[in-house]
Amino acid sequence: MTVYVDTSVLVAYYCPEPLSRKADAILSGQLRPAVSALTEVEFYSAVSRKIREKALARKDAARITSKFMGHLDGGYYSVLSVGIDHYRLARDWIGMFRFPLRTLDALHLAIASSEGLEIVTSDPGLYKSAKALSLKPIFLEP
Repeated sequence: MTVYVDTSVLVAYYCPEPLSRKADAILSGQLRPAVSALTEVEFYSAVSRKIREKALARKDAARITSKFMGHLDGGYYSVLSVGIDHYRLARDWIGMFRFPLRTLDALHLAIASSEGLEIVTSDPGLYKSAKALSLKPIFLEP
């Protein structure tokens, strides 16, 4: 079964981090892991943050984003669109007012849920929210 890959796992896959080996293991075990257009924007934001925090040089960031885009363009990932139904589902989940679900996390979960995919993440907040919604997330711990 294909999984929906959260940005936290993608960043660990492309950037050297303590979680990189685990991210590599889970992604290499998938035929065409799923991401969304939202993931692409978040990935660039995370790489940009690493540059600002001096954890990554610009030339390395350019190489990393180029590799990521090559994978996207080359069909390594199944890229899912973000549609109005995803926004509505995310809104409805947030509107339950039962747990601290962040906006972008709600969108990722809505996309994964709508496609019938498990979501793999290393973000504890996203994992907790997925569990609270009775989804079946996969948590990568460092």
